[in-house]
Amino acid sequence: MSFWRKEVIQPALDAETKLQTTEQLKWIAREPKNPRPYLNLAELYRMEGRGDEALALMLQCVQLDPAFNPAHTALAEIYSVRGDYKAAWQHARQAQEGGDPRAVAFLLRHAVPE
Repeated sequence: MSFWRKEVIQPALDAETKLQTTEQLKWIAREPKNPRPYLNLAELYRMEGRGDEALALMLQCVQLDPAFNPAHTALAEIYSVRGDYKAAWQHARQAQEGGDPRAVAFLLRHAVPE
């Protein structure tokens, strides 16, 4: 890893991720029934390689609001990467029924079997 990446860029990215994680946790504390900060936190966790925690937060999103399409879209993606194609298609179809066809298009584009 280069000096700039190791000594300048990565510490700045880590600090910003920590700041954003703290902000999302505060938002969850203020609005525990709002699925948006859970999804935002899940995406931050995914960037940090904390996939299981991200998945749990995404599932919490759809438990809080079964019609929250951004979470269904994210779940379709994460399940397809994990090889759970049945769950990926289930969430993609739920997002599509809610008016967001992007997850179905993603699965079709990548030839994910139904």
